[in-house]
Amino acid sequence: MSRVTHLPKLHLTAQQALITTEENNTADGRRLSKPAPWQEVMPVLPVHLRRLISNLPSNLLEKLEEIRLRQNRSLIVGLPDEDSFVSQNGVPVKNPGEAYLVTADDIQRVTQLISGCSLYALEEELKNGFITLPGGHRVGLTGKTVVEGGRVKMLKYISGLNIRISREVNGIATPLLSYLIDHKSGSIHHTLIFSPPRCGKTTLLRDIIHQLSNGIPELNFPGQVIGVVDERSELAGCYRGIPQRDVGVRTDVLDGCPKAEGMFMLLRSMSPQVIATDEIGGPEDFAALEGVFNAGVKVLTTVHAASLTELANRPALNNLLNMRLIERFVLLGRSRGIGTIEKIIDGKTMRPL
Repeated sequence: MSRVTHLPKLHLTAQQALITTEENNTADGRRLSKPAPWQEVMPVLPVHLRRLISNLPSNLLEKLEEIRLRQNRSLIVGLPDEDSFVSQNGVPVKNPGEAYLVTADDIQRVTQLISGCSLYALEEELKNGFITLPGGHRVGLTGKTVVEGGRVKMLKYISGLNIRISREVNGIATPLLSYLIDHKSGSIHHTLIFSPPRCGKTTLLRDIIHQLSNGIPELNFPGQVIGVVDERSELAGCYRGIPQRDVGVRTDVLDGCPKAEGMFMLLRSMSPQVIATDEIGGPEDFAALEGVFNAGVKVLTTVHAASLTELANRPALNNLLNMRLIERFVLLGRSRGIGTIEKIIDGKTMRPL
C-alpha cells in the first residue's frame, strides 16, 4: 500500500470539479435541474469508476447511500435494504468474485481528488476519520493511524474509503412537527433525535430546521431564527461559508465550527430562538447545551443511540436525562424504510406520545 503525501496535482479537487460543473451548466444563462445526490459525489471518483457507477440501473442510483472502496477487495454500493457488489460493467451482482476489484491506484486517485493531493492540508478532519465534501456528503477513511500523545494525529497508507451520500428530502419532517411545536411558548420543545447509524437523523434534522425557519402556516407557527453549528459541514453543506442545502430563510450557519464553541458564539452574536447541531457526544457539548438551556434558547440536536437505555448508559447523557430538560425524544429506525419515526417520547413523563 502506497503512502499518500504531496503528489502532483493531476486532477481537479472535488470542490473544483463540482463548481466547474455548475458553471458549465449555467454558461448559457439557463439554470439546469439540480444534480441527483449520487451525481454530486462523482467528482471524487476517477473517470473509469465514475462511468462504472453511472452505469448502474437508475432505480438503484436513486436509492444509493454509500460507495465503498476497499483495496484489493470487491467494489460495494450500499442500499437501504442491502449492499450490492458491482461488476466491471457497472452491473449489480451478488457474487463478490464477479465484482470489480478495487486497486491501490483507485484508492490513491480518489484520495488525491478528495484532498487536493495533500492529506496534510486536511489533517484536522482526518483526526475524525472522515472528510466532508460540498453538499454535505462524507468520505470515511481507514488506514494506518499516526498517534501522538495518545491521540490520533492523522491517517496514512489509506486502504479504505466509504463515500456516504447525503440527501435533502423536503417534507420528511412534516408528520413530526406537531409534536415538537410548543404553542404556549411560541417556539418548540427541546428535542433530541436518536437512532443507530444510517437511519436518517441528519436528513430529518435538516428538514426540521428548514420548516421551522420558514414557518409553518398550516400549524399557525411563525418562522424561527435558528442558529446551526455545522461542525462536519453535513447539515447545511456549506461551500465557502454559503449553505448549499435549504436550511430556511431565518437560519444562520457556523460551518466547520466545534459544537461547544459554536453554540456560545451564536448565543452571543446572533440572538437565535433555536440552536441546532448534529451528533453531540463529548462532555464539552453537553456543558454547552446546559448553557443554551439557561439562556432560554430552544435546543434541537441528535445523537447516536439505539434506545433510551443506551442513552442512559453514557454518563454525560445520563446527567442530561436526570435533569429532565429534554422535552421530546424522537427514535428513528428503518422498520418502514430509512427515517421511520419509531417512537416519540415525552421528556417529562418518559412515556410515548
